[in-house]
Amino acid sequence: MLTVYANAKINLTLDVLNKRPDGYHEVEMVMQEVDLADHLTFREQKEGITVCTNIPDLACDNTNLAYKAAHLIKTIYNIEQGIQIDLNKRIPMAAGLAGGSTDAAGVLIGLNKLWHLGISLDELSRLGALLGSDVPFCLNGGTMLATGRGEVLERLSNMPACNVILAKPAVSVSTAWVYKNYRSSAVSAHPDTAGIIKCLEADDLDGIASRLCNTLETVTIPVHPEIGRLKALMCEYGAMASLMSGSGPTVFGLTPDTERANYIAAKLEKLSDAQIIVAKTVAKSGGE
Repeated sequence: MLTVYANAKINLTLDVLNKRPDGYHEVEMVMQEVDLADHLTFREQKEGITVCTNIPDLACDNTNLAYKAAHLIKTIYNIEQGIQIDLNKRIPMAAGLAGGSTDAAGVLIGLNKLWHLGISLDELSRLGALLGSDVPFCLNGGTMLATGRGEVLERLSNMPACNVILAKPAVSVSTAWVYKNYRSSAVSAHPDTAGIIKCLEADDLDGIASRLCNTLETVTIPVHPEIGRLKALMCEYGAMASLMSGSGPTVFGLTPDTERANYIAAKLEKLSDAQIIVAKTVAKSGGE
């Protein structure tokens, strides 16, 4: 038996550059790992793949990314041994926090270790990109610049340690719908990617907070104004800055002060029906 913790992510920046010939969008994002994690426990069984979860509405068949990741490993490496994956979901689903992608990454990491396959991180990342654009980041973690579809990664300096207040409103947002309805003409401000990278190098949390920017907000907030309201409330009660993560609908706020983070979380719980979680940023030793 083996247990792996699969961490969520937030987007410090997200810029949509253009539409690619393959139908995907070219993006440029600064992505950050946080310590909110799903727990995956692996138990060998005679044959096949079994996924069990604590979320009744989550499909556990071959449409589940954790299942797909296990099937990919078993197929490529000719593994006859079966596996049961117990997936304890703590990351909200369809939230813009890469919950499904990090589960897939956790399965790739877990089975590589459990079955002593010796697959390098680079190769795991290549396999992860076959499953989803965010999977390579979830395998690498820390603070990274993501380009291409999101699978081309560059390690950045670690983000200064801080608290991340997450607020997931009770609305459902489809990533495909958001990108389909994205219009560059509606965007008045694009991320200062070079500037935020310099702030990361300088360990300047104030500078990072002042440069949070997500162009997909122009699609999601007009349809779901609760997202904009949560952003405003976070800043009103003391967050350094607030932003929608990914295609939404989750909003996050930053503060270096744990007491302030808990205060903001308590206020949001009283003033909204959003799911509120306080997390922390995660650093990687490879960050230069």
